[in-house]
Amino acid sequence: MRVSQLLIPTLREVPAEAEVISHQLLLRAGFVRKVAAGVYTFLPLAQRVLSKIKGIIREEMNRIGGQEIVMPIVQPAELWYRSGRWEVYGPELFRLRDRHNREFCLSPTHEEMVTALVAGEVRSYKQLPLLLYQIQNKYRDERRPRFGLLRGREFIMKDLYSFDRDQEGLDLRYEEMYEAYNRVFSKMGLRFRAVEADTGAIGGSVSHEFMVLADSGEAVVAYCPDEACGYAANAEKAESLLVPEPAGEEGPLELVATPGMRTVEEVTGFLGLPARRLIKTLLYHTERGLAAALVRGDREVNEVKLQRCLGVLELELAHGETVEAATGAPVGFAGPVGLELPMVVDREVAALKSAVAGANKGDAHFLNVCPGRDFPVSNVADIRLVAAGDPCPRCGAPLDTVRGIEVGQVFKLGEKYSLAMEAFYLDEQGVKRPMVMGTCGIGVTRTMAAAVEQNHDADGIIWPASIAPFHAVVLPVNTQDPAQAAAADRVYSLLAAAGLEAALDDRPERPGVKFKDADLIGYPVRVTAGRHVAEGLVEVHSRRTGENVLVNEAGVAETVKRLMVENGGR
Repeated sequence: MRVSQLLIPTLREVPAEAEVISHQLLLRAGFVRKVAAGVYTFLPLAQRVLSKIKGIIREEMNRIGGQEIVMPIVQPAELWYRSGRWEVYGPELFRLRDRHNREFCLSPTHEEMVTALVAGEVRSYKQLPLLLYQIQNKYRDERRPRFGLLRGREFIMKDLYSFDRDQEGLDLRYEEMYEAYNRVFSKMGLRFRAVEADTGAIGGSVSHEFMVLADSGEAVVAYCPDEACGYAANAEKAESLLVPEPAGEEGPLELVATPGMRTVEEVTGFLGLPARRLIKTLLYHTERGLAAALVRGDREVNEVKLQRCLGVLELELAHGETVEAATGAPVGFAGPVGLELPMVVDREVAALKSAVAGANKGDAHFLNVCPGRDFPVSNVADIRLVAAGDPCPRCGAPLDTVRGIEVGQVFKLGEKYSLAMEAFYLDEQGVKRPMVMGTCGIGVTRTMAAAVEQNHDADGIIWPASIAPFHAVVLPVNTQDPAQAAAADRVYSLLAAAGLEAALDDRPERPGVKFKDADLIGYPVRVTAGRHVAEGLVEVHSRRTGENVLVNEAGVAETVKRLMVENGGR
Protein backbone atom coordinates (compact mmCIF):
# COMPACT_ATOMS: atom_id res chain seq x y z
CA MET A 1 0.00 0.00 0.00
CA ARG A 2 1.32 3.44 -0.87
CA VAL A 3 1.33 5.81 2.08
CA SER A 4 0.29 8.66 -0.23
CA GLN A 5 -3.02 6.81 -0.67
CA LEU A 6 -3.54 5.92 2.99
CA LEU A 7 -5.56 7.94 5.50
CA ILE A 8 -2.95 8.40 8.26
CA PRO A 9 -3.60 11.82 9.84
CA THR A 10 -0.61 12.03 12.18
CA LEU A 11 -0.35 14.76 14.81
CA ARG A 12 2.81 16.40 16.15
CA GLU A 13 1.33 17.63 19.43
CA VAL A 14 -0.12 15.49 22.23
CA PRO A 15 -3.94 15.98 22.33
CA ALA A 16 -5.02 17.67 25.56
CA GLU A 17 -7.66 15.06 26.41
CA ALA A 18 -5.27 12.09 26.14
CA GLU A 19 -4.30 10.88 29.62
CA VAL A 20 -2.39 7.65 29.02
CA ILE A 21 0.30 6.81 26.49
CA SER A 22 -1.84 4.48 24.37
CA HIS A 23 -4.49 7.18 24.00
CA GLN A 24 -1.85 9.77 23.09
CA LEU A 25 -0.03 7.61 20.57
CA LEU A 26 -3.09 6.09 18.89
CA LEU A 27 -4.41 9.63 18.32
CA ARG A 28 -1.06 11.08 17.24
CA ALA A 29 -0.22 8.17 14.92
CA GLY A 30 -3.56 8.43 13.12
CA PHE A 31 -5.13 5.17 14.33
CA VAL A 32 -8.27 6.55 16.03
CA ARG A 33 -10.36 9.69 16.35
CA LYS A 34 -12.70 10.56 19.21
CA VAL A 35 -16.41 10.94 18.46
CA ALA A 36 -17.70 11.35 22.03
CA ALA A 37 -16.57 10.39 25.52
CA GLY A 38 -15.67 6.70 25.31
CA VAL A 39 -16.63 6.40 21.61
CA TYR A 40 -14.04 6.26 18.81
CA THR A 41 -13.74 5.90 15.04
CA PHE A 42 -11.10 3.37 13.96
CA LEU A 43 -9.08 4.55 10.98
CA PRO A 44 -7.35 2.26 8.43
CA LEU A 45 -4.22 1.52 10.50
CA ALA A 46 -6.32 0.59 13.54
CA GLN A 47 -8.53 -1.63 11.41
CA ARG A 48 -5.47 -3.52 10.21
CA VAL A 49 -4.29 -4.08 13.79
CA LEU A 50 -7.76 -5.12 14.95
CA SER A 51 -8.03 -7.52 12.01
CA LYS A 52 -4.74 -9.19 13.06
CA ILE A 53 -5.93 -9.49 16.67
CA LYS A 54 -9.27 -10.96 15.58
CA GLY A 55 -7.49 -13.38 13.27
CA ILE A 56 -5.34 -14.76 16.10
CA ILE A 57 -8.39 -15.05 18.33
CA ARG A 58 -10.44 -16.83 15.65
CA GLU A 59 -7.61 -19.25 15.01
CA GLU A 60 -7.49 -20.31 18.66
CA MET A 61 -11.25 -20.34 19.23
CA ASN A 62 -11.71 -22.55 16.17
CA ARG A 63 -8.86 -24.77 17.39
CA ILE A 64 -10.79 -25.68 20.57
CA GLY A 65 -14.00 -26.33 18.62
CA GLY A 66 -15.63 -22.91 18.77
CA GLN A 67 -18.23 -22.03 16.13
CA GLU A 68 -18.62 -18.36 15.22
CA ILE A 69 -22.03 -16.73 15.27
CA VAL A 70 -23.33 -13.16 15.51
CA MET A 71 -26.06 -12.23 17.98
CA PRO A 72 -28.03 -8.97 18.11
CA ILE A 73 -26.62 -5.98 19.94
CA VAL A 74 -30.15 -4.88 20.92
CA GLN A 75 -31.51 -7.33 23.50
CA PRO A 76 -35.04 -7.56 24.94
CA ALA A 77 -35.20 -6.76 28.65
CA GLU A 78 -37.27 -9.88 29.36
CA LEU A 79 -34.17 -12.05 28.88
CA TRP A 80 -32.35 -10.04 31.53
CA TYR A 81 -35.34 -10.16 33.87
CA ARG A 82 -35.32 -13.95 33.58
CA SER A 83 -31.67 -14.13 34.64
CA GLY A 84 -32.17 -11.53 37.38
CA ARG A 85 -29.48 -9.25 35.98
CA TRP A 86 -31.63 -6.33 34.78
CA GLU A 87 -31.09 -4.61 38.12
CA VAL A 88 -27.80 -6.31 39.07
CA TYR A 89 -25.96 -4.76 36.14
CA GLY A 90 -26.87 -1.32 37.41
CA PRO A 91 -26.39 2.01 35.61
CA GLU A 92 -23.69 0.65 33.28
CA LEU A 93 -26.44 -1.06 31.28
CA PHE A 94 -27.63 1.09 28.34
CA ARG A 95 -31.43 0.83 28.53
CA LEU A 96 -33.92 1.97 25.90
CA ARG A 97 -37.57 1.65 24.87
CA ASP A 98 -39.00 1.21 21.42
CA ARG A 99 -42.04 3.06 20.05
CA HIS A 100 -44.28 0.42 21.65
CA ASN A 101 -42.73 1.14 25.06
CA ARG A 102 -41.00 -2.25 25.22
CA GLU A 103 -37.75 -2.35 27.17
CA PHE A 104 -34.43 -3.24 25.55
CA CYS A 105 -30.74 -2.85 26.32
CA LEU A 106 -27.54 -2.53 24.32
CA SER A 107 -25.53 -5.65 24.99
CA PRO A 108 -22.60 -5.44 27.41
CA THR A 109 -22.43 -9.26 27.22
CA HIS A 110 -24.54 -12.12 25.83
CA GLU A 111 -25.00 -14.84 28.47
CA GLU A 112 -28.78 -14.49 28.48
CA MET A 113 -29.20 -14.40 24.73
CA VAL A 114 -26.88 -17.29 23.89
CA THR A 115 -28.42 -19.45 26.63
CA ALA A 116 -31.92 -18.75 25.30
CA LEU A 117 -30.69 -19.62 21.80
CA VAL A 118 -29.21 -22.95 22.89
CA ALA A 119 -32.24 -23.74 25.07
CA GLY A 120 -34.39 -23.58 21.96
CA GLU A 121 -32.09 -25.64 19.73
CA VAL A 122 -30.34 -28.29 21.82
CA ARG A 123 -32.28 -31.24 23.19
CA SER A 124 -29.92 -34.21 23.56
CA TYR A 125 -26.63 -35.04 25.25
CA LYS A 126 -25.45 -36.04 21.78
CA GLN A 127 -25.36 -32.32 20.83
CA LEU A 128 -22.95 -31.48 23.67
CA PRO A 129 -20.37 -30.11 24.23
CA LEU A 130 -21.13 -26.97 22.23
CA LEU A 131 -18.95 -23.86 21.99
CA LEU A 132 -20.29 -20.70 20.34
CA TYR A 133 -18.43 -17.41 20.00
CA GLN A 134 -18.72 -14.02 18.37
CA ILE A 135 -16.62 -10.89 17.84
CA GLN A 136 -18.72 -7.73 17.88
CA ASN A 137 -19.37 -4.38 19.51
CA LYS A 138 -20.39 -4.17 23.16
CA TYR A 139 -21.76 -1.24 25.16
CA ARG A 140 -21.34 -0.16 28.78
CA ASP A 141 -22.38 3.23 30.10
CA GLU A 142 -19.21 3.91 32.06
CA ARG A 143 -19.61 6.62 34.68
CA ARG A 144 -16.25 8.10 33.70
CA PRO A 145 -15.04 6.82 30.33
CA ARG A 146 -11.32 7.54 30.25
CA PHE A 147 -7.91 6.36 29.13
CA GLY A 148 -9.01 6.16 25.51
CA LEU A 149 -9.74 2.58 24.49
CA LEU A 150 -8.96 1.17 27.93
CA ARG A 151 -12.28 2.30 29.40
CA GLY A 152 -14.85 3.13 26.75
CA ARG A 153 -18.60 3.08 26.24
CA GLU A 154 -18.41 1.25 22.93
CA PHE A 155 -15.79 -1.43 22.32
CA ILE A 156 -15.12 -4.62 20.39
CA MET A 157 -15.10 -7.88 22.30
CA LYS A 158 -14.82 -11.60 21.62
CA ASP A 159 -17.11 -13.68 23.83
CA LEU A 160 -17.31 -17.47 23.79
CA TYR A 161 -19.88 -19.62 25.62
CA SER A 162 -19.49 -23.32 26.36
CA PHE A 163 -22.29 -25.80 27.09
CA ASP A 164 -21.48 -29.16 28.67
CA ARG A 165 -23.29 -32.12 30.18
CA ASP A 166 -21.65 -31.97 33.62
CA GLN A 167 -19.03 -30.37 35.85
CA GLU A 168 -16.32 -32.67 34.54
CA GLY A 169 -17.01 -31.40 31.03
CA LEU A 170 -16.91 -27.79 32.21
CA ASP A 171 -13.57 -28.37 33.96
CA LEU A 172 -12.12 -29.69 30.71
CA ARG A 173 -13.58 -26.82 28.70
CA TYR A 174 -12.23 -24.28 31.21
CA GLU A 175 -8.74 -25.71 30.85
CA GLU A 176 -9.03 -25.57 27.06
CA MET A 177 -10.14 -21.92 27.15
CA TYR A 178 -7.40 -21.05 29.63
CA GLU A 179 -4.70 -22.62 27.43
CA ALA A 180 -6.20 -21.04 24.30
CA TYR A 181 -5.88 -17.61 25.91
CA ASN A 182 -2.25 -18.31 26.78
CA ARG A 183 -1.64 -19.07 23.10
CA VAL A 184 -3.60 -16.00 21.93
CA PHE A 185 -1.59 -13.49 23.94
CA SER A 186 1.70 -15.30 23.29
CA LYS A 187 1.07 -15.11 19.54
CA MET A 188 0.39 -11.40 19.91
CA GLY A 189 3.88 -10.96 21.37
CA LEU A 190 2.59 -9.58 24.68
CA ARG A 191 3.99 -10.04 28.19
CA PHE A 192 1.06 -11.17 30.32
CA ARG A 193 0.07 -13.06 33.44
CA ALA A 194 -3.03 -15.14 34.21
CA VAL A 195 -4.37 -14.41 37.71
CA GLU A 196 -7.24 -15.53 39.92
CA ALA A 197 -10.13 -13.06 39.73
CA ASP A 198 -13.53 -12.18 41.15
CA THR A 199 -16.47 -13.26 38.98
CA GLY A 200 -18.28 -9.92 39.37
CA ALA A 201 -21.58 -9.29 37.59
CA ILE A 202 -21.02 -12.23 35.21
CA GLY A 203 -21.21 -14.67 38.12
CA GLY A 204 -20.02 -18.21 38.49
CA SER A 205 -17.64 -20.03 40.80
CA VAL A 206 -14.14 -19.71 39.32
CA SER A 207 -12.46 -17.11 37.14
CA HIS A 208 -9.04 -16.08 35.86
CA GLU A 209 -8.11 -12.74 34.30
CA PHE A 210 -5.36 -12.30 31.74
CA MET A 211 -3.32 -9.19 32.46
CA VAL A 212 -1.00 -7.46 30.02
CA LEU A 213 1.80 -6.20 32.26
CA ALA A 214 2.31 -2.44 32.08
CA ASP A 215 3.33 0.22 34.60
CA SER A 216 0.33 2.31 33.53
CA GLY A 217 -2.18 -0.49 34.23
CA GLU A 218 -5.17 0.28 36.44
CA ALA A 219 -5.16 -3.18 38.01
CA VAL A 220 -2.73 -4.43 40.65
CA VAL A 221 -1.66 -8.08 40.56
CA ALA A 222 -0.27 -9.83 43.63
CA TYR A 223 1.86 -12.85 42.84
CA CYS A 224 4.23 -15.27 44.49
CA PRO A 225 7.79 -15.00 43.12
CA ASP A 226 8.29 -18.69 43.85
CA GLU A 227 7.56 -20.24 40.44
CA ALA A 228 6.95 -23.62 42.04
CA CYS A 229 4.02 -22.05 43.93
CA GLY A 230 2.58 -20.01 41.04
CA TYR A 231 -0.03 -18.10 43.07
CA ALA A 232 -1.28 -14.92 41.37
CA ALA A 233 -4.50 -12.92 41.79
CA ASN A 234 -5.78 -9.46 41.03
CA ALA A 235 -6.16 -7.04 43.91
CA GLU A 236 -9.91 -7.65 44.09
CA LYS A 237 -9.37 -11.36 44.72
CA ALA A 238 -5.90 -11.62 46.28
CA GLU A 239 -5.51 -13.10 49.75
CA SER A 240 -2.62 -13.61 52.15
CA LEU A 241 -1.90 -15.66 55.23
CA LEU A 242 -3.22 -14.20 58.48
CA VAL A 243 -0.29 -13.15 60.65
CA PRO A 244 -1.70 -11.35 63.72
CA GLU A 245 0.46 -8.51 64.98
CA PRO A 246 1.35 -8.40 68.69
CA ALA A 247 -1.13 -5.86 70.03
CA GLY A 248 -0.47 -5.56 73.76
CA GLU A 249 -2.45 -6.75 76.74
CA GLU A 250 -6.11 -6.13 77.45
CA GLY A 251 -6.90 -3.13 79.60
CA PRO A 252 -9.92 -1.09 80.61
CA LEU A 253 -11.59 0.99 77.90
CA GLU A 254 -10.26 4.54 78.21
CA LEU A 255 -11.50 7.74 76.56
CA VAL A 256 -8.73 10.18 75.54
CA ALA A 257 -8.81 13.59 73.91
CA THR A 258 -7.35 13.73 70.38
CA PRO A 259 -8.02 17.35 69.38
CA GLY A 260 -8.09 17.78 65.61
CA MET A 261 -6.53 14.36 65.03
CA ARG A 262 -8.52 12.82 62.16
CA THR A 263 -6.15 10.78 59.99
CA VAL A 264 -4.42 7.53 60.85
CA GLU A 265 -1.06 9.31 60.77
CA GLU A 266 -2.25 12.14 63.04
CA VAL A 267 -3.91 9.89 65.63
CA THR A 268 -1.12 7.31 65.85
CA GLY A 269 1.54 10.01 65.87
CA PHE A 270 -0.24 11.87 68.67
CA LEU A 271 -0.67 8.70 70.75
CA GLY A 272 2.75 7.25 69.90
CA LEU A 273 1.33 3.98 68.56
CA PRO A 274 1.88 2.06 65.30
CA ALA A 275 -0.86 2.24 62.68
CA ARG A 276 -1.50 -1.50 63.02
CA ARG A 277 -2.88 -0.83 66.52
CA LEU A 278 -5.63 1.47 65.21
CA ILE A 279 -9.05 0.30 64.03
CA LYS A 280 -10.21 2.21 60.97
CA THR A 281 -14.04 2.41 60.79
CA LEU A 282 -15.47 3.22 57.36
CA LEU A 283 -19.18 3.63 56.62
CA TYR A 284 -20.73 2.58 53.32
CA HIS A 285 -24.07 3.16 51.62
CA THR A 286 -25.80 0.01 50.34
CA GLU A 287 -29.31 -0.63 49.02
CA ARG A 288 -30.03 -2.14 52.46
CA GLY A 289 -28.83 0.89 54.39
CA LEU A 290 -25.54 1.86 56.01
CA ALA A 291 -22.90 -0.69 56.97
CA ALA A 292 -19.50 -0.35 58.63
CA ALA A 293 -16.21 -1.94 57.58
CA LEU A 294 -13.39 -2.33 60.11
CA VAL A 295 -9.76 -2.73 59.04
CA ARG A 296 -6.44 -1.99 60.71
CA GLY A 297 -5.03 1.50 60.31
CA ASP A 298 -2.22 0.24 58.08
CA ARG A 299 -4.65 -1.48 55.71
CA GLU A 300 -7.16 -0.47 53.02
CA VAL A 301 -10.65 -1.88 52.49
CA ASN A 302 -11.09 -4.17 49.49
CA GLU A 303 -14.52 -3.00 48.36
CA VAL A 304 -15.08 -6.00 46.08
CA LYS A 305 -14.54 -8.40 48.99
CA LEU A 306 -16.72 -6.21 51.23
CA GLN A 307 -19.54 -6.09 48.68
CA ARG A 308 -19.43 -9.85 48.29
CA CYS A 309 -19.42 -10.32 52.07
CA LEU A 310 -22.43 -8.03 52.54
CA GLY A 311 -24.26 -9.59 49.59
CA VAL A 312 -25.27 -6.19 48.19
CA LEU A 313 -25.51 -4.75 44.69
CA GLU A 314 -24.61 -1.16 45.60
CA LEU A 315 -21.65 -0.04 47.69
CA GLU A 316 -20.44 3.52 48.03
CA LEU A 317 -18.38 5.25 50.72
CA ALA A 318 -20.65 7.46 52.85
CA HIS A 319 -20.28 11.23 52.75
CA GLY A 320 -19.26 13.27 55.78
CA GLU A 321 -22.79 14.40 56.61
CA THR A 322 -24.02 10.81 56.63
CA VAL A 323 -21.13 9.69 58.85
CA GLU A 324 -21.82 12.45 61.35
CA ALA A 325 -25.56 11.69 61.40
CA ALA A 326 -24.92 7.98 62.01
CA THR A 327 -22.11 8.26 64.57
CA GLY A 328 -22.58 11.67 66.16
CA ALA A 329 -19.04 12.63 65.22
CA PRO A 330 -17.23 14.17 62.26
CA VAL A 331 -15.26 12.04 59.82
CA GLY A 332 -12.10 10.79 61.50
CA PHE A 333 -13.70 9.97 64.86
CA ALA A 334 -16.01 7.08 63.94
CA GLY A 335 -15.51 3.84 65.84
CA PRO A 336 -17.15 0.47 66.49
CA VAL A 337 -17.85 0.90 70.22
CA GLY A 338 -21.58 1.52 70.62
CA LEU A 339 -22.11 1.79 66.86
CA GLU A 340 -25.60 0.57 65.97
CA LEU A 341 -24.88 -0.54 62.39
CA PRO A 342 -24.16 -3.85 60.68
CA MET A 343 -20.39 -4.33 60.88
CA VAL A 344 -17.95 -6.44 58.87
CA VAL A 345 -14.78 -6.96 60.90
CA ASP A 346 -11.58 -7.81 59.08
CA ARG A 347 -9.95 -10.90 60.54
CA GLU A 348 -6.82 -8.91 61.47
CA VAL A 349 -8.97 -6.55 63.54
CA ALA A 350 -10.69 -9.48 65.23
CA ALA A 351 -7.24 -10.74 66.30
CA LEU A 352 -6.33 -7.51 68.14
CA LYS A 353 -6.30 -7.49 71.93
CA SER A 354 -5.86 -3.80 72.67
CA ALA A 355 -6.50 -1.20 69.99
CA VAL A 356 -7.33 2.45 69.38
CA ALA A 357 -10.60 3.47 67.73
CA GLY A 358 -12.71 6.55 67.22
CA ALA A 359 -15.08 7.29 70.12
CA ASN A 360 -18.01 8.49 67.94
CA LYS A 361 -17.39 11.84 69.57
CA GLY A 362 -15.52 14.82 68.15
CA ASP A 363 -11.84 15.12 69.12
CA ALA A 364 -11.85 11.83 71.08
CA HIS A 365 -10.66 8.24 70.71
CA PHE A 366 -10.85 5.11 72.85
CA LEU A 367 -7.76 3.26 74.07
CA ASN A 368 -7.62 -0.45 74.95
CA VAL A 369 -10.47 -1.34 72.61
CA CYS A 370 -10.94 -5.10 72.66
CA PRO A 371 -12.88 -6.73 69.79
CA GLY A 372 -15.54 -9.08 71.12
CA ARG A 373 -15.60 -7.34 74.47
CA ASP A 374 -16.28 -3.76 73.44
CA PHE A 375 -18.06 -4.42 70.13
CA PRO A 376 -19.46 -7.54 68.42
CA VAL A 377 -17.34 -9.58 66.02
CA SER A 378 -20.09 -11.81 64.68
CA ASN A 379 -19.25 -11.03 61.02
CA VAL A 380 -15.52 -11.60 60.54
CA ALA A 381 -14.07 -11.81 57.02
CA ASP A 382 -11.03 -11.01 54.92
CA ILE A 383 -11.97 -7.57 53.57
CA ARG A 384 -8.60 -5.89 53.12
CA LEU A 385 -6.43 -5.23 50.12
CA VAL A 386 -3.32 -7.36 49.94
CA ALA A 387 -0.01 -5.46 49.77
CA ALA A 388 3.50 -6.32 48.59
CA GLY A 389 5.36 -8.26 51.26
CA ASP A 390 2.28 -9.99 52.67
CA PRO A 391 2.74 -13.78 52.99
CA CYS A 392 1.52 -15.90 50.09
CA PRO A 393 -1.66 -17.80 51.04
CA ARG A 394 -0.23 -21.00 49.57
CA CYS A 395 3.44 -21.11 50.54
CA GLY A 396 4.01 -18.15 52.87
CA ALA A 397 6.66 -16.43 50.72
CA PRO A 398 6.43 -12.61 50.55
CA LEU A 399 4.15 -11.55 47.72
CA ASP A 400 5.25 -9.17 44.97
CA THR A 401 2.94 -6.82 43.10
CA VAL A 402 2.87 -5.59 39.52
CA ARG A 403 0.48 -3.43 37.53
CA GLY A 404 -1.47 -4.74 34.59
CA ILE A 405 -4.30 -4.18 32.12
CA GLU A 406 -7.05 -6.78 32.06
CA VAL A 407 -7.59 -7.92 28.48
CA GLY A 408 -9.32 -11.28 28.91
CA GLN A 409 -11.19 -13.40 31.44
CA VAL A 410 -12.46 -16.98 31.68
CA PHE A 411 -15.32 -18.15 33.93
CA LYS A 412 -16.94 -21.30 35.22
CA LEU A 413 -20.61 -20.29 35.17
CA GLY A 414 -22.06 -23.66 36.14
CA GLU A 415 -25.86 -23.80 36.05
CA LYS A 416 -26.50 -20.10 36.85
CA TYR A 417 -27.90 -19.18 33.43
CA SER A 418 -29.08 -22.59 32.23
CA LEU A 419 -31.48 -22.90 35.17
CA ALA A 420 -32.74 -19.32 34.78
CA MET A 421 -33.16 -19.64 31.01
CA GLU A 422 -34.34 -23.28 31.11
CA ALA A 423 -31.50 -24.65 29.01
CA PHE A 424 -31.97 -28.40 29.61
CA TYR A 425 -30.96 -31.55 27.76
CA LEU A 426 -31.93 -35.20 27.98
CA ASP A 427 -29.18 -37.58 29.11
CA GLU A 428 -28.68 -41.22 28.05
CA GLN A 429 -31.50 -42.33 30.37
CA GLY A 430 -33.87 -39.64 29.10
CA VAL A 431 -33.54 -37.59 32.31
CA LYS A 432 -33.78 -33.81 31.89
CA ARG A 433 -30.68 -32.02 33.20
CA PRO A 434 -29.43 -28.43 33.11
CA MET A 435 -26.48 -27.67 30.84
CA VAL A 436 -23.28 -26.67 32.63
CA MET A 437 -21.83 -23.48 31.21
CA GLY A 438 -18.56 -21.62 30.90
CA THR A 439 -17.58 -18.41 29.17
CA CYS A 440 -14.54 -16.39 28.22
CA GLY A 441 -14.05 -12.92 26.78
CA ILE A 442 -11.28 -10.84 25.22
CA GLY A 443 -11.43 -7.08 24.83
CA VAL A 444 -10.22 -6.68 21.25
CA THR A 445 -9.91 -2.89 21.22
CA ARG A 446 -8.56 -2.90 24.76
CA THR A 447 -5.89 -5.42 23.72
CA MET A 448 -4.78 -3.05 20.97
CA ALA A 449 -4.41 -0.24 23.52
CA ALA A 450 -2.70 -2.52 26.04
CA ALA A 451 -0.17 -3.55 23.39
CA VAL A 452 0.74 0.12 22.95
CA GLU A 453 0.98 0.67 26.71
CA GLN A 454 3.49 -2.16 26.87
CA ASN A 455 5.34 -1.43 23.62
CA HIS A 456 6.41 2.17 23.06
CA ASP A 457 9.26 4.60 23.54
CA ALA A 458 9.74 8.36 23.38
CA ASP A 459 9.39 8.29 19.57
CA GLY A 460 6.15 6.33 19.30
CA ILE A 461 4.64 2.85 19.11
CA ILE A 462 6.69 -0.35 18.78
CA TRP A 463 4.17 -2.92 17.50
CA PRO A 464 4.80 -6.63 18.00
CA ALA A 465 5.14 -7.84 14.41
CA SER A 466 2.22 -10.28 14.65
CA ILE A 467 -0.31 -7.47 15.17
CA ALA A 468 1.42 -4.55 13.45
CA PRO A 469 -0.59 -2.74 10.75
CA PHE A 470 2.24 -3.48 8.29
CA HIS A 471 5.33 -5.63 8.72
CA ALA A 472 7.60 -3.01 7.18
CA VAL A 473 7.71 0.42 5.64
CA VAL A 474 9.86 1.06 2.57
CA LEU A 475 11.15 4.59 2.55
CA PRO A 476 13.00 6.31 -0.32
CA VAL A 477 15.02 9.15 1.19
CA ASN A 478 14.49 11.34 -1.88
CA THR A 479 11.47 10.53 -4.03
CA GLN A 480 12.85 12.88 -6.72
CA ASP A 481 15.93 10.68 -7.14
CA PRO A 482 15.04 8.13 -9.87
CA ALA A 483 17.51 5.55 -8.54
CA GLN A 484 16.18 5.70 -4.99
CA ALA A 485 12.54 5.69 -6.12
CA ALA A 486 13.17 2.72 -8.41
CA ALA A 487 15.01 0.80 -5.67
CA ALA A 488 12.18 1.44 -3.23
CA ASP A 489 9.65 0.16 -5.77
CA ARG A 490 11.69 -3.00 -6.38
CA VAL A 491 12.08 -3.72 -2.65
CA TYR A 492 8.38 -3.09 -2.10
CA SER A 493 7.54 -5.66 -4.79
CA LEU A 494 10.05 -8.17 -3.40
CA LEU A 495 8.51 -7.96 0.07
CA ALA A 496 5.00 -8.43 -1.35
CA ALA A 497 6.16 -11.46 -3.35
CA ALA A 498 7.59 -12.93 -0.12
CA GLY A 499 4.19 -12.65 1.56
CA LEU A 500 5.15 -9.66 3.69
CA GLU A 501 2.87 -6.67 4.24
CA ALA A 502 4.69 -3.47 3.40
CA ALA A 503 3.81 0.19 3.09
CA LEU A 504 5.69 2.32 0.57
CA ASP A 505 6.16 5.87 1.84
CA ASP A 506 6.14 7.62 -1.53
CA ARG A 507 5.14 11.01 -0.14
CA PRO A 508 7.18 14.02 -1.35
CA GLU A 509 8.06 14.90 2.26
CA ARG A 510 11.41 15.67 3.87
CA PRO A 511 13.25 12.53 5.04
CA GLY A 512 13.05 13.65 8.67
CA VAL A 513 9.24 13.83 8.50
CA LYS A 514 9.00 10.33 7.05
CA PHE A 515 11.45 8.88 9.59
CA LYS A 516 9.51 10.45 12.47
CA ASP A 517 6.19 9.15 11.13
CA ALA A 518 7.66 5.66 10.72
CA ASP A 519 8.76 5.64 14.37
CA LEU A 520 5.49 7.17 15.57
CA ILE A 521 3.34 4.62 13.70
CA GLY A 522 5.56 1.78 14.88
CA TYR A 523 6.29 -0.31 11.80
CA PRO A 524 8.44 -3.20 13.12
CA VAL A 525 10.96 -2.83 10.27
CA ARG A 526 12.01 0.16 8.14
CA VAL A 527 13.75 -0.34 4.82
CA THR A 528 15.48 2.80 3.58
CA ALA A 529 16.54 3.36 -0.02
CA GLY A 530 19.20 6.06 0.22
CA ARG A 531 22.76 6.80 -0.82
CA HIS A 532 23.72 3.11 -0.91
CA VAL A 533 21.35 2.20 -3.77
CA ALA A 534 24.15 2.83 -6.27
CA GLU A 535 25.89 -0.17 -4.67
CA GLY A 536 22.68 -2.24 -4.83
CA LEU A 537 22.22 -1.95 -1.05
CA VAL A 538 19.40 -0.73 1.20
CA GLU A 539 19.38 -0.16 4.95
CA VAL A 540 17.13 -2.38 7.09
CA HIS A 541 16.31 -1.03 10.56
CA SER A 542 14.62 -2.78 13.52
CA ARG A 543 12.22 -0.49 15.35
CA ARG A 544 12.51 -2.45 18.62
CA THR A 545 16.24 -3.10 18.87
CA GLY A 546 17.59 -0.26 16.75
CA GLU A 547 19.66 -2.72 14.74
CA ASN A 548 20.74 -1.40 11.31
CA VAL A 549 22.07 -3.63 8.56
CA LEU A 550 22.98 -2.99 4.94
CA VAL A 551 21.75 -5.76 2.62
CA ASN A 552 21.41 -6.23 -1.11
CA GLU A 553 17.94 -6.10 -2.53
CA ALA A 554 17.73 -9.84 -2.99
CA GLY A 555 18.31 -10.40 0.73
CA VAL A 556 15.82 -7.84 2.01
CA ALA A 557 12.87 -10.22 2.50
CA GLU A 558 14.88 -12.73 4.56
CA THR A 559 16.33 -9.95 6.72
CA VAL A 560 12.90 -8.44 7.31
CA LYS A 561 11.52 -11.87 8.28
CA ARG A 562 14.37 -12.39 10.76
CA LEU A 563 13.80 -9.02 12.40
CA MET A 564 10.07 -9.66 12.53
CA VAL A 565 10.57 -12.89 14.48
CA GLU A 566 12.77 -10.98 16.92
CA ASN A 567 9.97 -8.40 17.21
CA GLY A 568 7.14 -10.73 18.13
CA GLY A 569 6.36 -12.08 14.68
CA ARG A 570 4.87 -15.50 13.95
